[in-house]
Amino acid sequence: MSVEDNKAVAHRIYSEAINAGNFDLFDELVAEDAVEHEVFPGLPTTGPDAPKAFFTMFSAAFPDVHMTVHEMIGEGDKVVARVTVSGTHKGEFMGIPPTAKSFEAQVIDILEVHDGKVTAHWGVMDQAAMMEQLGLAPEM
Repeated sequence: MSVEDNKAVAHRIYSEAINAGNFDLFDELVAEDAVEHEVFPGLPTTGPDAPKAFFTMFSAAFPDVHMTVHEMIGEGDKVVARVTVSGTHKGEFMGIPPTAKSFEAQVIDILEVHDGKVTAHWGVMDQAAMMEQLGLAPEM
């Protein structure tokens, strides 16, 4: 598949799966043996169950979660996306009761794509900014 095809897979994940709340789409877009390198304690680390579990948990805490893709760069089987994630804390998150505050944080994702399916994901999110905006960490 081409770099553009791989970017299209990534775009579908952000727009059709995450933003639309259609987490079952991960079954189509993520390989059964895909490896999640951005591990979240207590959640699966392989296959489509990894992103499904994370976004099910995350959207329960932030029901209006939205990911805005600012740019995508592809080379070979890798796609790198610079993204902003936002949401309002309306449900429990990691044992923390809802604050009703909103956040916006930067994310960098790297997706490895083979034959139209994600086979690996690495991600970095500015969690300090998120926690500060939710009032759960001191201002910096």
